[in-house]
Formats: sequence, structure tokens, C-alpha cells
Amino acid sequence: MEQKPHQPFTDLDVWKKAREFKKELESLAKTFPLDEKRRLSDQLIRSARSINANIAEGHGRFTYKDQLHFCVQARGSLSETLNHLIDAFDAKYITQDQLSFHKQKYDEIERLLNGYITYLRGKL
Repeated sequence: MEQKPHQPFTDLDVWKKAREFKKELESLAKTFPLDEKRRLSDQLIRSARSINANIAEGHGRFTYKDQLHFCVQARGSLSETLNHLIDAFDAKYITQDQLSFHKQKYDEIERLLNGYITYLRGKL
């Protein structure tokens, strides 16, 4: 996964996939009950947004060490997002099929993010 020095973060495959995931989850959260608006819906949206934000912030950092730190943060946000999806399933706001669909997206992003992390670790 060679990163070109001039490549913007918006060209990173992992950022693009995380953006699609975020948009899907924002739509999904709108289907939750209104009493979840300030709770699970907001938590799900915030954690999904944090994935992209951390990838972007890390990309803008000067050192590989800093870039790596923010990618690890993004991975934490990705895991948090999956946990919120499981909470939504447990509360019966989403079906097993919906959870499985989003888990596949999660798995793809996790694979890409781990590859990017491995690349950055190799640069240290």
C-alpha cells in the first residue's frame, strides 16, 4: 500500500470505504426510535464519523509515528461502531441481516485499515 507524498487523504481506499460506511450508518440511525436520538443514534454517528476524521488527521501529520497513532485511533472508533451496531441489534432496532450486512463492511474497512497500519509501521 504505497502512499504517494502528494496523495490527498480522500484518495485513500480505506478513507473512501469508511466514508461509505459512515453514510450508510447515518441513514440507519435515522430509523431508530426518537428516544434514542440523543443516545445510541448519536453515538453510532459520532463513532462512524471518527473513523474518517482520524484517518484524515493522521494523514495530515508530519511523522509516520503520528500517522500511525491516528490510524490506531481510527481502528478503535471502528470497533466502537461495531459495538453500537450490536447494541442496536440487541435492542431490536436492526435485524440480524442488517447487522451481518454492516459487519461485512466493518470487516472490509478493518482489513484495509490494518494494511495501512502495517504499511506505516514499516516506515518507522
